[in-house]
Amino acid sequence: MSSPIRRRLPFGYKLAASLLVLASAFLASMLLGAADIGFREVWLAMTSSETSKNILLIREFRLPRELAALAVGAALAVSGAVMQGMTRNPLADPGLLGLTAGANAMLAITIALFPQAGYFGIMLSCFAGASFGALVVFGIGAVQKGGFSPLRIVLAGAAVSALLYAVAEAVGLYFKISQQVSLWNSGGVIGTTWKQLGAITPFIAAGIVLALLFSRHLTIMSLNEDVATGLGQNIARIKMLLYVVVIILAGASVALVGNLAFLGLLVPHIARKIVGPDYRFVIPISAAGGGALMLVADTLGRTINAPYETSITAIVAMIGLPFFLWIVKKGGRAFQ
Repeated sequence: MSSPIRRRLPFGYKLAASLLVLASAFLASMLLGAADIGFREVWLAMTSSETSKNILLIREFRLPRELAALAVGAALAVSGAVMQGMTRNPLADPGLLGLTAGANAMLAITIALFPQAGYFGIMLSCFAGASFGALVVFGIGAVQKGGFSPLRIVLAGAAVSALLYAVAEAVGLYFKISQQVSLWNSGGVIGTTWKQLGAITPFIAAGIVLALLFSRHLTIMSLNEDVATGLGQNIARIKMLLYVVVIILAGASVALVGNLAFLGLLVPHIARKIVGPDYRFVIPISAAGGGALMLVADTLGRTINAPYETSITAIVAMIGLPFFLWIVKKGGRAFQ
């Protein structure tokens, strides 16, 4: 039976509501924190050239940080939605194909061997690592007859991820950079600069736009690949393009905030509960929901024990782990 929410409201209203939630989360993230900041100061920071202490704090620290949280949340949610649609696996997220583990391993290698690489170089290395992790999983899946079944992808992804995380740990210990790598991978957006945003957001925006362009193909593929083939779709080419989208979004996210689990799993399920299985609607709702969830998590991280920071990774895990266990218990049917 379809959800009453799906039947009663047109998609435009649902999208408007999700954008309102996103805007509210963004405003709350700008106002709340260790510093006492009012709405007027937030407005002046974004519309004037005034340089008072609080306005500079907003403009140079809080605003880029929250924009980064919004971008990464949207990227992880959309990449999770694409993964779940391609594999028809309710537990899929960017970590399923070894993407985040590969990006993490390459990040550690780059910090160890090329310490002067700069942020853009680290981002490119994360793309390369994510691609490598995906290729290894594809290779394992292609070895045996039957191809890329969902179960085989899960098992191969888990094995490859464990190996690549071990590689990252080994590099950190050998080159004595474990603390630096751990700080990068703590999953936070603290210290994000405008320069980093300028390097990362074009890739995230391009990945989300590509996901939207192929959303109709993804919807058909998520229901039945044989039907998609019968309708004349080139499944291999579409899958390759969608894997590139996931690599871009996951690699960019790891380069900016490190490893962040569960967000890419949680949000797409909620989006499908609201708008149904059509990915033309699931992807924009996932982008808005992922951005809002990341903003809420970062705001909680800054305010729970202010002026000290609480790990955003821990907060997202506390939200996502019970949901993950619920999906496992229901066999993936809980939010379909």
